[in-house]
Amino acid sequence: MADSTDRPMTVHRAVAEAEVEMAQETLSAIVDGGIAKGDVLSVAELAGVMAGKRAADLIPLVHPAGLTQLVVNASPDRAAGAVRIHAETAAVGTTGVEMEALTAAAVAALTIYDMIREAEPGAVVRSVRLVSSSDGDLDEWHRPVGPGETMRPPKGVRVAGRITPSGLRGGPPYKPGPHKRMP
Repeated sequence: MADSTDRPMTVHRAVAEAEVEMAQETLSAIVDGGIAKGDVLSVAELAGVMAGKRAADLIPLVHPAGLTQLVVNASPDRAAGAVRIHAETAAVGTTGVEMEALTAAAVAALTIYDMIREAEPGAVVRSVRLVSSSDGDLDEWHRPVGPGETMRPPKGVRVAGRITPSGLRGGPPYKPGPHKRMP
């Protein structure tokens, strides 16, 4: 592991996303509660939270992070024929929380696949990616947004099994910006 002893304590945040592509019939079965293993979206969100908290146990050389926030959202996207997963992490410390966000998104996607594989073994887990990360005032990075992409779930979506009237944690949507490093 890298030595982070001399790094300053700052607020670290990260956002990651993943998608599980499937047939419209399977997506409808998820939304309608017709999957034999149960509530796919809620189970995937919970699995993502559990995995994000264990990233340092699962991935060699990852520093343990004392997470102060870990929110996972799995929402159906009928137009894309997919379930989109959005994971946000935060901590105060000397190391980032990108791996926790990526682990949460990836495991949520794998959980969805596991729960639908009898109905659709050809479903595809794709696009596990970091969307943004920040280390307080020291370093900030945002993935450029392509056409039709969003950085946060819209208001009123499911978050960890709940409907949120004002988006995740009531905050504004991410505004992508350039990579910047401050001295």
